[in-house]
Amino acid sequence: MTNSTGSRLAGKTAIVTGGAKGIGRHYSLALAAQGARVMIGDIADGKDVAAEIVKLHGAKAAVSAVFDVADEASVKELVAKTVAEFGQIDILVNNAALYANLKPRNYGEWDVETWDKVMAINVRGPYLMARHVTPHMIAKKSGKIVNIASGAPYKGIPRMLPYVTSKGAILAFTRALSRELGDHNICVNSLSPGYILSDTGLANVDHVNDERERVRNSRAFKRDGYPEDLLGALVFLCSNDSDFVTGQSLVVDGGSVNN
Repeated sequence: MTNSTGSRLAGKTAIVTGGAKGIGRHYSLALAAQGARVMIGDIADGKDVAAEIVKLHGAKAAVSAVFDVADEASVKELVAKTVAEFGQIDILVNNAALYANLKPRNYGEWDVETWDKVMAINVRGPYLMARHVTPHMIAKKSGKIVNIASGAPYKGIPRMLPYVTSKGAILAFTRALSRELGDHNICVNSLSPGYILSDTGLANVDHVNDERERVRNSRAFKRDGYPEDLLGALVFLCSNDSDFVTGQSLVVDGGSVNN
């Protein structure tokens, strides 16, 4: 498991959006454990996670910044701060998303304001991050972009229509962007988790009641999924091991999506 310290990402700098809590916190810790310097960008304060990484891996291992992924000025500020702190950007993990705070409801009950907010964070946000990070990758003729999608659009999960739609958009975004960035030696892939029991997910009782047992029973491995189950795939997509992999979606869900 990639929780152990390694060096597969030594010398690399990574931005993890939504990296302060939930699954994102595990992503930040896993990349740092493999030698990456991590910028933790989140609407929530990520100082505690950065401090944890610094304690484990040294003073230059991580910094954090509060930002809004849906706001272009905020994104530009985060990218500029990353370059000022670390001098480069090698890895972008587009993880920030609106999910855990959404209450499942029938398709006709989603108000336009909520729909637009989901699209702004889950779709516009990854685009803005890619738009402002890629010039730094292009200058180096290398880079890794990992868009966190979901197993949900493969199955058409009910009662979460805007979220499922937004993650379907991320799959298409990944395929199209990979074509545009291939000439610059930049890999663009998606990591598509199944239903994962993170601390933020468990806090939403509606999601747990709607999803947990049904998803567990749909899997080849009849057990719950946890953030640790995603880390090997994440590190693979961020490392040199995936240098000839682009435009793909790696589904990590215990065999629930089996096609």
